Parts: sequence; C-alpha cells; structure tokens
Amino acid sequence: MFWLVGVGSVVTVGALWAVALHNGLVHLRNDIDRAWANVDVLLLQRADEIPNLVAVCRGYAAHERGVIDAVLRARDALRAAAGPVGRGAAQEALNGALLQVFGLAEAYPALRADAVYANLMRRISALEDEIADRRELYNACVARYNTRLGQIPDLWIARFGGQQPRPLFTAAARALPSIASAGALSPPSRAAGVSPRPDPARRPSRR
Repeated sequence: MFWLVGVGSVVTVGALWAVALHNGLVHLRNDIDRAWANVDVLLLQRADEIPNLVAVCRGYAAHERGVIDAVLRARDALRAAAGPVGRGAAQEALNGALLQVFGLAEAYPALRADAVYANLMRRISALEDEIADRRELYNACVARYNTRLGQIPDLWIARFGGQQPRPLFTAAARALPSIASAGALSPPSRAAGVSPRPDPARRPSRR
C-alpha cells in the first residue's frame, strides 16, 4: 500500500514538473508572437508611407518610372508576404528599392528641398528606428525559446508537444541613416541609373 502511495506521489510530482516546463515554453512562445506582432505592425506602417513618398517624387521626377514602379512593387510584395521569413525577404527587397528612390533627391535638388518629402523621410526613418528596436526584442525572445528547445528536459517536452524552433528576423531594419546618427537627413549616395538633373527652380547666373 505504501509503495503505491510513493509511486503515485512520484507520478504526480513528475506530471506537475512536466506541466510547468510546458507552460514555460508556451509563455516564451507567446512572448515571441507578441514581439513579432509589434514588428509586423511597424513594417506595415512603413510600407503605408511609400505611396505618399512616390506621389511626391512623381511631381519632380515623373520620367524616373523604373525607380518608382520598382519601389511600389516591392511595397506590394511586403504587404503580401507573411511571417518573419517572408517579410524579411520582402523587407530586404524594399530597402533596396527605397535606396533608389531616396537617391533621386541627390539628382533633383528641388525634391530634396521639398518640405513634404523631408517630413516623409523623417517619418520613415523614425519608423525604421522603431523597427530596429522591436526586431532586437523579437530576436532575443526567439533566441531564449530556441535555446530552451535544445536543452534537456525541455527538449523532451517540446518534442512531445510538437513545438518547433522559431526563425529570427534577420532583414535590415532600415534603408535610411538614423536621424539621431545623421543629424539631418541627407540623401544617400546616388541611385544607380539616376543621373543628376538641373534644378528647375534655379537659373544659372549671368555675368
């Protein structure tokens, strides 16, 4: 009789221990989901600024259609992508396209001086700062979770529950220099295929 009580106690303690481990993994998994939701909403907010940026650029560089169409396609691809892996690949493509758009400001000084364009660049750069911060938190949560999944006894609980490692979000967070590090937003190096254009608002001086 007493040995049955002892066995029952061991089984109960073991079950409680396994439940505690499982709940700990679930808590970490929920942390990852919350952290990713915060990253994702900022990615979409940044993407939502692209049409406004394109509208301003068209007013000064309407014939640069290849650059403008490329960034719109990249923006649509990001919105259609899903999850850290899909969004990450789309984010990298969008960053490359945005560099081309920002490079237009070097070729068109009037565009660079436009107040709406400058405000949009500040808005996008501020969102990129937030994305970088949230990405760091997300990746930290993923690292903790994946480490637990590789350790015994969590490994056994995870296999029994069908839990899998989560992917990191490795895409670059920004296409623009940080406002804090750059001071004022300066355009990046000239976009490939974009030649400097004379500013229509400026006239050569006569001597």
